[in-house]
Amino acid sequence: MPKFKIERAVAPLWTRPLIPLIAIVVTFIITSTLVVMAKANPLEAYYYFLIDPLTGRVSALEVLVKSTPLLLTGAAVTFAFSAGYWNIGVEGQLYAGAIAAAWLGTILGGLPPVLAIPIMLLGGFIAGMLWALVPALMRVKLAIDEVVTTLLLNTVILFFVSYLLNGPWRDPVSGWPQSPEIAASTMLPKLLPRSRLHLGFLIGLFAIFLLWFILSRTTFGLKMRASGLGRDAASFAGVKVGRTILISALISGGIAGVAGVSEVAGIHFHLIDAISPGYGYTGIIIAMLGALHPLGVGVAALFIGLLTTGSQTVSRALGVPAYLGDVVQATLLLVTLGAFVLQNYRLRRVSTSPPPDIEPRMVPGSDSQSGS
Repeated sequence: MPKFKIERAVAPLWTRPLIPLIAIVVTFIITSTLVVMAKANPLEAYYYFLIDPLTGRVSALEVLVKSTPLLLTGAAVTFAFSAGYWNIGVEGQLYAGAIAAAWLGTILGGLPPVLAIPIMLLGGFIAGMLWALVPALMRVKLAIDEVVTTLLLNTVILFFVSYLLNGPWRDPVSGWPQSPEIAASTMLPKLLPRSRLHLGFLIGLFAIFLLWFILSRTTFGLKMRASGLGRDAASFAGVKVGRTILISALISGGIAGVAGVSEVAGIHFHLIDAISPGYGYTGIIIAMLGALHPLGVGVAALFIGLLTTGSQTVSRALGVPAYLGDVVQATLLLVTLGAFVLQNYRLRRVSTSPPPDIEPRMVPGSDSQSGS
């Protein structure tokens, strides 16, 4: 029976773009069993997941609306991860930007939109940066793991939002736990009539472009990638790794804060508890599925937006639970991570045939000659 051995081997560069596609196919094969358990046809279910949302104007535009915060959170996660800073706090930084937008949106009503909207976007960016500052400093100055600190701060800001909405910011008119509606001049304009698609989508595309430009066309982007690939080597080459990580973490938090502004000023027009159904965590899936490449991240954000819209469609059409979309996303993350790990290994067949017999060689001066 042939034997095999697992050994480390770097995969060829041409195989890396195929990994997300392979992960998608494997994910659909795995999750099709759940569709069968829900007494539905997997092929029909994935038609409603991936094709049906693109067949109508309203649903196709809704895919872009769902993709808008994902473009921003995916860019935020990628910016931090590229520098070797594992920012799991994008969800909390998004809420920080949303808080800033809900506050600024009520006090900037006297300004024209051309001034009020940029000020609100800048305020959300700064709020996200400030929420990202403490764990970034703890990582750079005290070497405290940022995965733990950024993740815990997500819970802290959720409790703070709950305090605001059930206390000083409770809507005085309706009494619901939501902030007062922002001024009309601070609302993001719609890109198309009779749709929910707003300026935030273009801001998300700009964030992807900015991510590409910084990573591939600037000296700072080179320092980021060097720090992410190897801190010791980057430090030996003269890169100030601590400073690079700190700046990357702050910019990542700022982009996440803009995602919060986009949701408040473009969709809800006030702050609510569930303003994000996990966009920050989904940004991690997008960053990994896009292989931390700006173009891949943009495509992955649109793909996840399609899945999110399709999960609602398949639920209505086939009676499949709506949370199946969340299961698909989680499975996709795990499969993608596994694929990126396995690309560094290969399976090699080990020969089991015995070594050939070696006859002894007569050496001059041996015992056979000395005895004669």
